[in-house]
Amino acid sequence: MSKKIRVKPGKAQSAVGLVTGLIFCLIGVTIVIPSAGLFGVFWTAIAAVITITNGINALSDKGVSSHEIIIENEERQESKSEHSETETLEKDIRERLDAAKALYEAGTITGEEYEAKRKEILKRL
Repeated sequence: MSKKIRVKPGKAQSAVGLVTGLIFCLIGVTIVIPSAGLFGVFWTAIAAVITITNGINALSDKGVSSHEIIIENEERQESKSEHSETETLEKDIRERLDAAKALYEAGTITGEEYEAKRKEILKRL
């Protein structure tokens, strides 16, 4: 099961956002809407949403979160340990294959013995 943590901006940051949003709303109503029409309405609506969100964060304890942190569950950690077990097994098999090949190249075992040993090692996969 994962755990979610929501993070909201600090009161000071939200207060600055509130003041800035109010200024942008004022600019939108007095300048942008009369001169740009539909774009001005869009501009002012976005400024209003930003102002309201920052106002809620600055003036109340509840607030609106701006970020979410998700802490992975234990199943994910088990998956990582299973991955490391697979890597360990692969490394062991590679080492054993290398050792068998070295014995064959040194002439310690025959080609037939090398092939038999190689097949035996590969069965572990």
